[in-house]
Amino acid sequence: MASYVFAQNAPAAEYDRSLAWAALLLVAIGLVMVYSASIATAEASRFTAYNPAYYLVRDGVFLAVALPVATSVFLVPVKLWQQAAPWLFIACVALLVVVLVPGIGREVNGSRRWINLYLVNLQPSEPAKLAAVLYAADYTVRKHAVMKSFKKGLLPMLGVMLLVSWLLLREPDFGALVVIAITAFGILFLGGMNGRHFAALVVMLAVGFVGLILSSPYRMHRIFGFMDPWNDAFGTGYQLSHALIAFGRGEWFGVGLGASVEKLHYLPEAHTDFLLAVIAEELGFAGVAVVVGLFAWVVLRAFLIGRRAALHERHFAALAAQGIGIWIGFQALINMGVNMGLLPTKGLTLPLMSFGGSGLVVNCVAIAILLRIDWENRQLARGLPA
Repeated sequence: MASYVFAQNAPAAEYDRSLAWAALLLVAIGLVMVYSASIATAEASRFTAYNPAYYLVRDGVFLAVALPVATSVFLVPVKLWQQAAPWLFIACVALLVVVLVPGIGREVNGSRRWINLYLVNLQPSEPAKLAAVLYAADYTVRKHAVMKSFKKGLLPMLGVMLLVSWLLLREPDFGALVVIAITAFGILFLGGMNGRHFAALVVMLAVGFVGLILSSPYRMHRIFGFMDPWNDAFGTGYQLSHALIAFGRGEWFGVGLGASVEKLHYLPEAHTDFLLAVIAEELGFAGVAVVVGLFAWVVLRAFLIGRRAALHERHFAALAAQGIGIWIGFQALINMGVNMGLLPTKGLTLPLMSFGGSGLVVNCVAIAILLRIDWENRQLARGLPA
């Protein structure tokens, strides 16, 4: 994405145009749909001064910040990200601690996930996702010689992830925990983790997630609501039942842009967690298919870029690229699954599309890093210094 702004006049072979365009299209569709999904909420709220364009303006401001930041990130060599990875991760862990401090962390709907910076709210779990990708990639490269060892390879990372998990559960932010854990251990697996250790880890994570669900009445209610949303359509199944109604109303080509009924105070969080349901209602199966296809292309390009980096023996770059693909793809998959009723309701936004400044900026930075890795791959393939 950054290279589209920075490299308008660059030679065609110097950056991945298809990846840049796919990301830009996701952002553009997201901007339009955030406006469409939020009009009714914004014009009925005193918080927004009854301004129907409130969320559009804020999302536009976030995008105006994200693109220059992504452009600057594209100029940073990948080796500097590798050097900075441990420090970035420590900084994000510190932010996860700070957000839990009363008076600093802002509490919304029972969750303390945001730090109030007056003009904007910072959600530390968003930069923590990118920091976890970079740290896991750097850790795997540094520990490559002992990655088959449980004590020297897996155990230190497991300890770090348990600390991050504990902090995220204190907020609580179960969705971010799942994304970070799956992404980090996915990178370890790609980096050569012992197969038996990985299988044991998968079983342990599954047992841990089930234990977290069973130990929390709130999460249990969500599971029951997911299994049969129509049994309590005005209670635990409220969000999912209205998301399914939105999908049903959309049919093949939707009811038309702006014509959604569900966004009229029926479907909660229509401009964030359930943006895809509004897309389904207004643009139908065709609109959802376009969004799914664009995400699939971004993930595919991320893995291909990682593979090319590995062929050049740039192991950190390879794992970072594939880790970004796992993160964006897995988070998008969870959000889509929740919207379609295939997964229990969970507060995860749709990357690059949903309203939210922290997420949009961090997602754009991740795409810029991907484009930088690809640019360096192409430089090396042409015999030029990266």
